Amino acid sequence: MHVTVPPISERVRGLALTAVPTHVSLDGTAHAARGGVDETGRPLLLVRPGEPLHALTGQDEAVVTVDLTATRALAGIDHPRGLLKVQGWAQAVPRDLLRDAAVTVAARCPDESLFAAVEGDPAGPRLFQVDVAQVIYLTGQESGLLDADDYFGTGPDPLLEAAEQMLAHVNESHRDQLHTALRTLLGHPVTDAWLWELDRYGATVRSGIEDPTLIRLPWPSPVTAPHALERALATLLCSHGRG
Repeated sequence: MHVTVPPISERVRGLALTAVPTHVSLDGTAHAARGGVDETGRPLLLVRPGEPLHALTGQDEAVVTVDLTATRALAGIDHPRGLLKVQGWAQAVPRDLLRDAAVTVAARCPDESLFAAVEGDPAGPRLFQVDVAQVIYLTGQESGLLDADDYFGTGPDPLLEAAEQMLAHVNESHRDQLHTALRTLLGHPVTDAWLWELDRYGATVRSGIEDPTLIRLPWPSPVTAPHALERALATLLCSHGRG
């Protein structure tokens, strides 16, 4: 059977990589959070003095839930793509991994206090990592739970970085072609269309503002390299655009 959408575990891992922590819950109380997600899928948190996690010492752990929010900016406005609730154990990042953790966080959440966190001063800002027990996901009309084995048992789409770059380029420069292609494909005009998702299995278009519709356009077969993804996207925009 031809696969037209990514496996949910792959999709969740991809959302996590492009998401930012918004809240962390500790002992039943939620607090604002800052940070990122490393390549393995573990949340990283930048914790300032006075915040609850900051008091953990040495190898101590705390049971936490980290809310990760993935968004897509369309015309300068962020629209939610998915919410992930990562439940697990927070622990201070080991000293030899502090610099790498800080670089990862800076990519999603630039903050001058990251410089101080790298110094490892226990009285200053600190970096924590979360070992994942399970992930609750809500994305579009899909919701469910992944245990750690399912979450870590797969990776994000291997073409994720290239796909995000291509998606941004289309939304910035080729929306007229996208509208024309959709009109040809669907047989009727489509209003306010944006490329919403792009992956090795196909593309998803978001149409409408108040009550948006998601339209899935699968490739004839999954693509395996960035150049093949670019070619599939160009075929979608150009061949249908000439119809």
